Amino acid sequence: MGAVVGSLIPLGENINIKENKTVSDGTYIGFIVLMFFGALLALTLCNAGDIIRKDGSRVILMKNPTWQSELWGLWETLRFEPFVVLLFPMFFSSNWFYVYQQNSVNGAYFNTRTKALNGLLYWLAQIIAAVIWGYLLDIERVKRTTRAKAAWAALFVLTFVIWGGGYAFEKTYTRETVSPDSGFVPGDWTDSGYAGPMFLYIFYGFYDAAWQATIYWFMGALSNSGRRSANYVGFYKGIQSVGACVVNHLDAKKISYRSEFISNWVLLSVSLVIAAPVILLKIKDHVSTEEDLQGTDETIADVLPSGHPEKNHERTSVA
Repeated sequence: MGAVVGSLIPLGENINIKENKTVSDGTYIGFIVLMFFGALLALTLCNAGDIIRKDGSRVILMKNPTWQSELWGLWETLRFEPFVVLLFPMFFSSNWFYVYQQNSVNGAYFNTRTKALNGLLYWLAQIIAAVIWGYLLDIERVKRTTRAKAAWAALFVLTFVIWGGGYAFEKTYTRETVSPDSGFVPGDWTDSGYAGPMFLYIFYGFYDAAWQATIYWFMGALSNSGRRSANYVGFYKGIQSVGACVVNHLDAKKISYRSEFISNWVLLSVSLVIAAPVILLKIKDHVSTEEDLQGTDETIADVLPSGHPEKNHERTSVA
């Protein structure tokens, strides 16, 4: 939603600019205002320790965390579930495609106002994809293991369908043919051939949201522990940023658009193959609370209410 609002600002500011020009000061001022209010909204988030689920259970955290316990927790996460490293290539590639899509497609091929429109459509597609994907991933009547396999298969198919369409468009230009010195006239939404690239960019946005949502869901399916999930997400964001750093460096070196495109398609498809054992072997229909508590300083009594089935099961086992 923030990206949609952020796209509306440059679209409104530059709606009559048919050339490639830098955006106005008003665009940047709008972004600064949005970031300021976004930071204030973050202060309204509920503390994780105050969250109570529908079954009365609480989020698993560390009662007395220290910086040493948090660093040790990263190692404990890998020791508890070493298979999670097979998701790291998916983490690495999760922001890799932004540079190609936003710089080498939208930034290189279209004029200022059409870039803004494409950006708006891209992020709107992400909202739609997030709603659809989130609903499908959380259909309770379908087993979690089945949903995991279906999500993996759907991503694999989308990777080849959408990026296959992207290859057809990528073949129509190069970095040299769209450079300012070549006399290239940037594409505009009034052009007769705009519809195809527009829908491609919309599907790029859809794919992005589906990819990110599926990774988060995979991590959540591996554990119900808030602490372990936080560590998974820490690995995710860190490795994701490394990938973004590398690909931005490559783009600054002005490698060919073809090389950028191929790197995206190969990374995405290969990372799915590498992640397959996690989806097939490690995601279970249920993760016990005892497993989730490993590596924390909380107990069953801290997180489960009296009368909870798992708590009663523990008493029966002890007896």
